[in-house]
Amino acid sequence: MKVSRQVTDGQLAASELVLTENGAVYHLNLHPDQIASNIIVVGDQGRVEKVSKYFDHVDHRVTNREFVTHTGRIGTMPVSAMSTGIGTDNIDIVLNELDALLNIDLQNRTILPEHTSLNIVRLGTSGALQPDLGVDQFLLSTHGLGLDQVLNYYQCEFEEEEMELRNAFLGHANWPQDMGSPYVAAAGKNLFERIDGPEMNHGITATACGFYGPQGRMLRIPTRLPRLNEQLSSFAHRGYRITNFEMETSALYGLGGMLGHQTATVCTIIANRMRMEFSRDYHAAVDRMIRVVLERLTSGY
Repeated sequence: MKVSRQVTDGQLAASELVLTENGAVYHLNLHPDQIASNIIVVGDQGRVEKVSKYFDHVDHRVTNREFVTHTGRIGTMPVSAMSTGIGTDNIDIVLNELDALLNIDLQNRTILPEHTSLNIVRLGTSGALQPDLGVDQFLLSTHGLGLDQVLNYYQCEFEEEEMELRNAFLGHANWPQDMGSPYVAAAGKNLFERIDGPEMNHGITATACGFYGPQGRMLRIPTRLPRLNEQLSSFAHRGYRITNFEMETSALYGLGGMLGHQTATVCTIIANRMRMEFSRDYHAAVDRMIRVVLERLTSGY
């Protein structure tokens, strides 16, 4: 994803950059000094504590709605852990407000002349779409396949490989035109390489806008795409395949790229949709994932 052009050199309207009465960004309720440039994001509020317990010190604890933030240090490195809640709609809020904290003068409502780049790693859980991916394994996403539409509301300039993968998927899946156009967004190259290791599987992560029908599950309502999982799992192009399903990565990668930030997603596979398996103790695997990623993120700082 190519970095977006700057929208304006003037003052941002109060209706566009929404702040609280005390000058914090509206949803996260944070001030610039309460966030680090290295950030772990998780969906579940309860998982923030499971990350920050490995900090040497926690300086800030801020909670507003589903957004919980702990900011502290590991050694000398400032680091934050934050919950985003579920879905790409929340990722849209989180990415824009995190960027505003460090790249907009909130008091004067003007874009700062010097850009600050963030490292944002999402740690999640996911269901595998490939039979060879066992439960409790880790998956580092090369790309997000967005079935969610969030990026279609922005002026995006995709990289050549992203467009190639998108077009290959559209042709493979014979995607219905009236369901909106999927997109593909790549991980931040530098952060991906920093987090990668021998225990990491790689693949494209399909990002859905819901948990049931949008991921091919049928309870009492038939789905429009009864073969969705098969269409995803059978896709292959230039060595890439779609490996797992979740609900955040495509927007994280797309918005992060446009805003000039490094982003990566690591998921613990807790279910295999092809083999109908579910982890017996995914909490232990998630804890191991947290420790591995924190070690990689802070190594050499």
